[in-house]
Amino acid sequence: MSLNSTISAVTDRIIERSRPTRSRYLDLIAAQRETGVSRTRLSCGNFAHGFAAAEEEDKPAIRAARSTNIGIVTAYNDMLSAHAPYGRYPEQMKLFAREVGATAQVAGGVPAMCDGVTQGLPGMELSLFSRDTIALSTAVALSHGMFEAAALLGICDKIVPGLLIGALRFGHLPTILVPGGPMPSGLPNKEKQRIRQLYAEGKIGREELLEAEAASYHSAGTCTFYGTANSNQMMMEVMGLHMPGAAFVNPGTKLRQELTRAAVHRLSEIGWNGNDYRPLGRCVDERAIVNAAVGLLATGGSTNHAIHIPAMARAAGIVIDWEDLDRLSSAVPLIARVYPNGSGDVNHFQAAGGIGFTIRTLLDNGLLHGDILTVAGEGEAPLADHAREPALEEDRLVWRAPPEASLDETMLRPASNPFQPDGGMRLVKGNLGRATFKTSAVERDRWTIEAPVRVFADQDEVLQAFKAGELERDVVVVVRFQGPKANGMPELHKLTPALGVLQDRGFRVALVTDGRMSGASGKVPAAIHVSPEALGGGPLARIRDGDVVRLSAETGELSALVDAAEWESRAEAVAPPPALGTGRELFAMFRAGADEAERGASAMLHAMEMVA
Repeated sequence: MSLNSTISAVTDRIIERSRPTRSRYLDLIAAQRETGVSRTRLSCGNFAHGFAAAEEEDKPAIRAARSTNIGIVTAYNDMLSAHAPYGRYPEQMKLFAREVGATAQVAGGVPAMCDGVTQGLPGMELSLFSRDTIALSTAVALSHGMFEAAALLGICDKIVPGLLIGALRFGHLPTILVPGGPMPSGLPNKEKQRIRQLYAEGKIGREELLEAEAASYHSAGTCTFYGTANSNQMMMEVMGLHMPGAAFVNPGTKLRQELTRAAVHRLSEIGWNGNDYRPLGRCVDERAIVNAAVGLLATGGSTNHAIHIPAMARAAGIVIDWEDLDRLSSAVPLIARVYPNGSGDVNHFQAAGGIGFTIRTLLDNGLLHGDILTVAGEGEAPLADHAREPALEEDRLVWRAPPEASLDETMLRPASNPFQPDGGMRLVKGNLGRATFKTSAVERDRWTIEAPVRVFADQDEVLQAFKAGELERDVVVVVRFQGPKANGMPELHKLTPALGVLQDRGFRVALVTDGRMSGASGKVPAAIHVSPEALGGGPLARIRDGDVVRLSAETGELSALVDAAEWESRAEAVAPPPALGTGRELFAMFRAGADEAERGASAMLHAMEMVA
């Protein structure tokens, strides 16, 4: 089928806007391939340092520099469930590389923090900027010039975008992202949500809450709800940067191991010493970025990617904005309902047809660019080779066609019969700025909220007011000074149970904030990532208690219904001083240099473009 006209038009718009920056980027990676740092250009002293500690069976091959040496960049730590499985990966990957005459070395590690652990705590103010730190760490790892290909080991919220941003600055290297897979399903999500709300209402204690949470997050592997981590995996699949179907295979299984083996073998084939050279910077083009956005919208993925997609794109010289996402959302149907947008988790999604079915139905309906350069696909439409699901036949990895029809249409549907005709992520704008509204998780009768405002400077103040009964009414809760410059733009998950309780009591409730809500954005209507942020003159700094705000995903409106002359004459609220402790002061440079959320909320990319 021919490409959808809206998707085609948005892609053309991005290509035209990006023409000068993309051209400079492609010139950069071509120069790095031809004249940059590499094994054959290292001095003997430099080179000897690079293989001094290599295992004896690898040392001659690395020294000879005649076969691909794969640089492994790993986000392993054993405190986080998603990244704990990576502990043995480098050891295994070296064995897999030897099977095809290649070698592998751990180039470096990157931090991997868990928003689930830091949620609502001071550490969340480091979360978004950990992405820039990961990108910088990836660049340090790959800067040694010892590698002809790279394997990126990471899964969760900021880790995949950070790895990709860093690796794209070495875009001459063929690169595959190697996931670890989700943990098996635990406590049903609806039950978890019910218990959280009971705790918010004071009807159960901490021990009951902890028991439920421990039954939900119970073993190694990615959390199973469809948040930022699993949205990452979806996007890497539709961008063709995984081995096909690798995203949602559970850890510790033979199939998981064989997919990792296949990724290593494939890197040996597409490395720059081979005949099928596929550099990352060529794989990640404007069409692949549009595919990432389409996959996100079609599956109701994390709102964090309204920030991450522009940042990842900028690292490859591509410029995409929220207008593009909004236009794409108007053309892309919602075909998946995975918790918090549905009752089942990613394991249920996988069982219903998963990634293979999703890519195939989107391709069949002209909603993805099938002609992108992928790490594994062949022919004129390589992405079609990613519309398959992996399996084992007598312990041998094979790929099969996905099911012809969804095996659970409460979870996953064909694009011809979607849950809703649009992708569920809207741009709202007005005199309060521009923001993201995730409609896919919100009942349609709540897409428009008009109510008086109550203004807060942090989420703890909101919870105090909730517990005191001060929010028992129709209300738009404004939480400001939560943007990247103010405090690093933390997620505000702590608000979800309390606001959900108010909504369940029959009140018309909405949240407006320059902070984030992420993939756990739920049933309460919310305008998030408000830009420009309150700190530094954004209009949220003018809002006052009692002002009436209109938030409408139907009309794309985010406005304070205040007389224009009065609005312009108002003084801006004073921001609270930056908080200290938990390392937050170390990130002052990132906050000071951060650009707007719509551009990716990055100090690093902002500075990079000033010298590029």
